[in-house]
Amino acid sequence: MKVAFLVAPEGVEQVELTDPWQKVKDFGATPELVSTDSGTVQGFNHLDKGDTFPVDRTVDSVSPDDYDALVLPGGVANPDFLRTDAKAVAFTKGFFTAGKPVAAICHGPWTLVEADVVRGRTLTSWPSLKTDIRNAGGTWVDQEVKVCDAGPNTLITSRKPDDLKAFGQALTQALESAGSGGK
Repeated sequence: MKVAFLVAPEGVEQVELTDPWQKVKDFGATPELVSTDSGTVQGFNHLDKGDTFPVDRTVDSVSPDDYDALVLPGGVANPDFLRTDAKAVAFTKGFFTAGKPVAAICHGPWTLVEADVVRGRTLTSWPSLKTDIRNAGGTWVDQEVKVCDAGPNTLITSRKPDDLKAFGQALTQALESAGSGGK
């Protein structure tokens, strides 16, 4: 199994990238870092620069067909940049069209809002996205993790870094189900 981690060149909350990445590896799947530009992405620890990470592939050279699932880490600047990039938005939407699992944490659902895939779905996020999600036709809940199977795929969302344990468990369960032919 291969899992795409879609991030912008800057602004990803580092722990929201590295923690699920490790969970995917521990599960036995292969994570790939996909970005809008080649080179490296700059991680952040809130507002302070963290580590850099090498980009495996650019969004213009991949398709949802190349992957079994998608992870959208947060950070404020990261999804704000992604939602303005048409190729990143189309790539994200493609996972819903294909019925593949998608996991988004913190501000990550901003990209989902832009891809118009939250209508009729229940999800969580950083609280400041509540109105955006509701305006896009979704239902926002304040929960550690929310797994929504109301659409063509499994959507996993969490609010913040403190929720990463539950987020990782839900992601692993979705990968296990996808690997066995389930949703």
